[in-house]
Amino acid sequence: MTKRVYFVVHGTVSASGTEALVLAERCSEYFTRKKAQEYGVTGWCRNTRDNTVEGEAQATEDILTKFLKDVDYGPRHARVTKVVKEDREIVEGEDSFDVTR
Repeated sequence: MTKRVYFVVHGTVSASGTEALVLAERCSEYFTRKKAQEYGVTGWCRNTRDNTVEGEAQATEDILTKFLKDVDYGPRHARVTKVVKEDREIVEGEDSFDVTR
């Protein structure tokens, strides 16, 4: 059964100053996209102004569970402190996972 979830990832990056901002921006959203592509998850993600990553992911329940477990763990330069999830309506015909701005 296909399922769609909205998620918000909260956490910190193990760097300081400008380096932290660049890592947070690039590392988190691109990590999420890479994992989505590995699992065949569709949807989107983006960085927010409050330094979280939000997005929507769609896949079978089994695949979505694996994907969200990886998102809970996060990229190696980051420490995920919380992931908020909320079920959403399925989007028919979606065929990619995109990083949006």
